[in-house]
Amino acid sequence: MDESARSSYTSVVIRFNFFAAFLAFALSFSGASSSYANGVLWTGSGPATARADALLKSLRSASDHGLDPAWYGIADVEKAMAPGADPAAAEALLSAVFVAYASDVSTGRVRANRVDKEIDIIQRKADKGELLQAAADAPDFAAYLASLPPKGDYPALQKALAAWREKRSRTTYTPMVDGAALKPGMIDSRVPVLRKRLAELDFTVPPAGVVADLYDEPLVGVVKSYQEMKGLTVDGVIGAKTVRSLNTTLDDRIEQIIANLERRRWLPEYLGSRFVYVNTGDYSMIFVNDGRVAFQSQVIVGTPKDPTPEIQSVMRGFQTNPYWTVPQSIAGEEYLPMLRRDSNALASNGFKIFASWSHDEELDPNTIDWSSIHPKAFPYRIRQDSGASNALGYIFFPFTNKYGIYMHDTASRWLFTEGSRNFSHGCIRLQNPLDFVERVFNGKNGFSKERVLQVINSGQQAHYTFPEPITLYVTYRTVTANADGVPTFRDDVYGRDRRVVRMMAKP
Repeated sequence: MDESARSSYTSVVIRFNFFAAFLAFALSFSGASSSYANGVLWTGSGPATARADALLKSLRSASDHGLDPAWYGIADVEKAMAPGADPAAAEALLSAVFVAYASDVSTGRVRANRVDKEIDIIQRKADKGELLQAAADAPDFAAYLASLPPKGDYPALQKALAAWREKRSRTTYTPMVDGAALKPGMIDSRVPVLRKRLAELDFTVPPAGVVADLYDEPLVGVVKSYQEMKGLTVDGVIGAKTVRSLNTTLDDRIEQIIANLERRRWLPEYLGSRFVYVNTGDYSMIFVNDGRVAFQSQVIVGTPKDPTPEIQSVMRGFQTNPYWTVPQSIAGEEYLPMLRRDSNALASNGFKIFASWSHDEELDPNTIDWSSIHPKAFPYRIRQDSGASNALGYIFFPFTNKYGIYMHDTASRWLFTEGSRNFSHGCIRLQNPLDFVERVFNGKNGFSKERVLQVINSGQQAHYTFPEPITLYVTYRTVTANADGVPTFRDDVYGRDRRVVRMMAKP
């Protein structure tokens, strides 16, 4: 070992020695009865050596979880375990490395709320002392290590990661060339490239006809299947979004799986027996009751400019015929230009303008000099009355969050026919809200969908409280996998997967 490396290693060992000594003291003070209370966990006995060997084996296979073995200093661990190494230094180093790995693989390598300002979740956090105590007490330490990662679809994502890494070693990549939209029936030199690219993505591609460059109907059918799988608009047109999706590399997809493994580690091990789970990555929502899926629906979520945040909250009820108070940013950026062109532009859709956010003095839009208003300092409050054209539809589900978003019905129900359903300013639009609340109440409290419809039709603003609160998870899963590890990818429209992977690689 050269002088620089020896100095670095000595510095690491000193820090780890202090760390191990402190944890040993804390465990001893708390009455821990395990061998670690005496500061010995990895050396000096057969069981301790077995623990160290099991830890080293897990570190070497950390990549199975999308973690890099190099992050845990395997070379230093091997040196610390070698015959003649300092036992105290080995105890300190292996304890610190174990805590780092166990924490990463169980609750996430990065703190989710630091990845993106649009993430605000209640992430689990591993306790260092508890981890070391559990390691000392585990009758089968290798089995204990294997129990640390989440359950659910996590093992399926691991299978997908292994399969796609293997696929990368044997698959070619032929990118599509950008250009004008390629539409069914066109003759274009990109058609043979399109056939080759779809075949590389494991789609069964029919042979070309007499005119090899003809974008014929059999090939259009394959493209539509691809678009449907990726959550794109299913029209058979090879436009910019479809080209971008087709040109996603195997490395990109592998990084997506790694990001989604990390994202699953952020969530609670057990989501509960009654919860709503919204996945903005594939525009879906499910309601689980008594551990079973009781309702599922499509949703519309935020645009890339106004992404729907990842949050955890609680839903307690809903309201009929809500008003919509337009956020100041939307009023300034979107409605002010309309009002400058025509002061009465909003009136036909039930919008009213009030003097401020604290007073209900209604103003005549024709009396306001809209050209003098700055978009970033819009002073008035705009509110849309309830009714058929209301942006929130007929039902509104509030829940606590710092972003001011909520779940609601929509007046633009035709948008649910689109593949990529990212059209909102961040709120979550639910396709069949009345069916959802019917499943939530499940006949309790005398609730009936028919009565709610009567209330809606009467124009009444009524508040309903759920029989019991419902935990809400809003996440961004761009990869899901079945039990066999076959993944379904959605494009990373918010760019969050890349940020997650970049942060995971930081020290």
